[in-house]
Amino acid sequence: MLIALAHPDDESFGMGGTIAHYSNLGVEIHLMCATRGEAGSVAAELLKDGMTIPELREGELRCAAEILGITHLEFMGYRDSGMAGSPDNENPASLVAAPLEAVTEMVVRTIRAFKPDVVVTFDPVGGYHHPDHIKIQRATVAAFAAAGDPEKFANAGLPFQAGQLYFGVFPRRLFRTTVKVFDRLNRNRAAQQIARLFGKKVPNPRHFGRNQDIDLVMLAGDEDYPEHVLVDYGEVRDLKDRADACHASQLDFGRQGGSRLMRLFARLQRRRDRYMRAYPETSANFRAKDLFLNS
Repeated sequence: MLIALAHPDDESFGMGGTIAHYSNLGVEIHLMCATRGEAGSVAAELLKDGMTIPELREGELRCAAEILGITHLEFMGYRDSGMAGSPDNENPASLVAAPLEAVTEMVVRTIRAFKPDVVVTFDPVGGYHHPDHIKIQRATVAAFAAAGDPEKFANAGLPFQAGQLYFGVFPRRLFRTTVKVFDRLNRNRAAQQIARLFGKKVPNPRHFGRNQDIDLVMLAGDEDYPEHVLVDYGEVRDLKDRADACHASQLDFGRQGGSRLMRLFARLQRRRDRYMRAYPETSANFRAKDLFLNS
């Protein structure tokens, strides 16, 4: 299985249960991580002895990879682009600034060398519209199609066609309900006052995250993607929890109580990861429990 993602923590928070599940079954897993999370903010106390943010976050990913059983870890070497419209977008070393063809060739090279049966990446909007998520998703889709074509990227190894391509998705119907509840609570003065009595704050879903740059209300309006495969990872939930804990610098989602919202949403998903099968073409009502399908 080849998994192509953008930042350290995408593998654990997004599909860590799936990775641990298949690793536990003996599946060889290669993770491509496009950046080292340079644009993410980190609590100062975590940066000791001159350690930089990318060094810290790389270490967190290596910790998680060992726990989840990732066989091969590959850093693609691009810089974190930050959210859309941020100054990090303008950095020439950023992933979003890189030519799509160059990123695609790197993924093609890995597909041809590793020869995966299954390739997994983000959905078309990158889960929450992060430009790096979208860029690596587009590159992976293009690479999946090109890797088997001998006329494309001739210097990137011998052609190989992977069998299946999946996008990690989440249940937006449940997500919409959760966001709607928190949006109403956030705009309700009485609810905010009650929260303050307990030293808390109702999270603002329109300005969510450590940098308050994610609009969950906008995300709730995204289209639904088919949930073709539901992977039950209940037997390895402890491994996912331990991998999540490796990413200590990213766990609190900011100081607005947002981590509680995300933990609630995670519990409601009942220890299952959801995937859309992008290739081969699959009917919307198809359902399975295993990413390794024959057709």
